[in-house]
Amino acid sequence: MNYTWDWSVLTQSPYMGWLLSGAGQTLAASVGSWILAMAVGFLVGALRSLPYRSASVAASIYVEVFRNIPPLVQLFLWFFVFPEIVPAPLGDWIKGQMPMPELTTTIVAIGLFAGSRVAEQVRAGVDTVRVRLLPAALATGLTPLQAYRLVLFPIALRKIVAPLTSELLITIKMSSIGLTIGLMELTAQSRQVENYTFHGFEAYACATAVYLIIGLMATGIMHIVNRRLTGSLAGMDR
Repeated sequence: MNYTWDWSVLTQSPYMGWLLSGAGQTLAASVGSWILAMAVGFLVGALRSLPYRSASVAASIYVEVFRNIPPLVQLFLWFFVFPEIVPAPLGDWIKGQMPMPELTTTIVAIGLFAGSRVAEQVRAGVDTVRVRLLPAALATGLTPLQAYRLVLFPIALRKIVAPLTSELLITIKMSSIGLTIGLMELTAQSRQVENYTFHGFEAYACATAVYLIIGLMATGIMHIVNRRLTGSLAGMDR
């Protein structure tokens, strides 16, 4: 293969600006999706763990629906279908006036999908401590709701930091599907650099390095969270 490497294209204008903009969009999509996933996941996971059948059934339906539909399909449904089935004023606002529609839709689609996975992690964490701790908590005079809120959920959270780290990394990498609806995140910008310069290897190598750095930063932050939550036992558990 006759290919001339030229890493200098990555520092030239406007290509460096494109890549930096793409990295910013990737971070925005990842952080926004993860915040939504954590909020939805902890709420749904808590409802699914509580000893109330109606709440558990409703939460289970959410998990099974969102977890079993591919995130790319969900992205298309939110972007192309949802504005057409809601009342016309709302649909027109979504299609023409909503700020940053591609980024917002990506955050919603990935966040709700990841939220269903986080909910399962929360439920599993509660299940690991419920058998031993729930009877003890109830014996102290706590109501079932108080036992879950004050005892089971805080302890379960400490046990699921590692699985949540994996979910965070998946969410970061999943942000790249936003390019299919026009979000100019890092992968999309790398492809644009390739189209203009015919130096795709350099562009995608740069994108790979940025994804790696973002992933390592996320892992480091979650490691700090894990140490804060579990204290010195975190190192022993590993």
